[in-house]
Amino acid sequence: MQRSSLGPIRVCRQVLCGCRLVPITHLSVIRQPWLCASPSAGTAASFCPLLSSGHRLAFVASSEWSGRSMSSAGWKQDTDEPARNGKLLEAIRLALRAQQGQADVGSPELGKMLDSFSNMGFSTSQIMQLFSLQPKLAPQTWLMVVSELVLLGLDANSTLSILQKSPEVLRMTAQQLRHRAEYLRRLGLGEGSLQRVVNSYPGIFSLPWKKIDAVVQVFKKCLFTVAQVTEILRSCPSVLLEEPHDLEYKFQYAYFRMGVNHRAMVKSGLFRTPLAEIKNRHIFLERLGLYQTPDKKGQTQVVNPKLKEIIRVSQGDFLTQLAHSSLEEFTVFKKLLAREEEEVIASEETDSASNGEGERSDSK
Repeated sequence: MQRSSLGPIRVCRQVLCGCRLVPITHLSVIRQPWLCASPSAGTAASFCPLLSSGHRLAFVASSEWSGRSMSSAGWKQDTDEPARNGKLLEAIRLALRAQQGQADVGSPELGKMLDSFSNMGFSTSQIMQLFSLQPKLAPQTWLMVVSELVLLGLDANSTLSILQKSPEVLRMTAQQLRHRAEYLRRLGLGEGSLQRVVNSYPGIFSLPWKKIDAVVQVFKKCLFTVAQVTEILRSCPSVLLEEPHDLEYKFQYAYFRMGVNHRAMVKSGLFRTPLAEIKNRHIFLERLGLYQTPDKKGQTQVVNPKLKEIIRVSQGDFLTQLAHSSLEEFTVFKKLLAREEEEVIASEETDSASNGEGERSDSK
């Protein structure tokens, strides 16, 4: 650690490179009044969240870093398309003035913020897209949220995707973003895994914590291991949007009705496939005599195909290679099966109503 011209603010001798903090030997730090509050004011840093956690982004003071550029993936500045130029600065300044009713959006301060976005890997077009999402939002909030997302190891494309598809993330505080990221890491979604999940499902940051926990608890109740739960979330983050009881029913159908073990469910991507499709293909094979529910000893009189061979192939391959049937036969079967299920539901509702009337009569 070394003391800089920032006075009591300690500057960590580390520089953010990609999503890792690596030590450096020399780092000249310039006082940036637009990024940190005056030490005498007794207020915390208001823009860059790294100041509040005792770190300093190297790109904030990169102008005196011996002319060296950050060449790591996700942090290389687009020299062919510099973010800070007169037209970009003026366009954003005028947009902020029009949307926020502020006549004194300082060009120097705004320019420094645009430099920070550029050094975080955002191109000119991406910066314009950021500010066009919610023009009324204060530039300070933009920088705080984007900095927090980048610190999680997300690149510019992933960060922009999150904010475009889930703009409610902009209403979250830095502390809320950190807590959500820490919870996801505890589930095994760290670094590259988190970026893959975010690319598939950007809304994971704004999803209520109780919703995520309810889904995780269902998988634990179904006796999936921690590693298996992590793999399910990595490969199929959309399960977080499903109702817990629906996930439990899908597991029970595969486990008890089809006799599939936990490992096969995870490897085959069971939770990526709609339950209706699973049932249609399974029961179709069963009635063709090509699938049989294992007995208590796990034995069958036929050789059952693997789960992934049933649900992870196209409908055409399923019919020609596994069921050896035509599309017309499968279509008719699905209609008949749907009718059967409707009749079962109607019968259950009738029985329930009859039982209710009988209980009322007995009470009288």
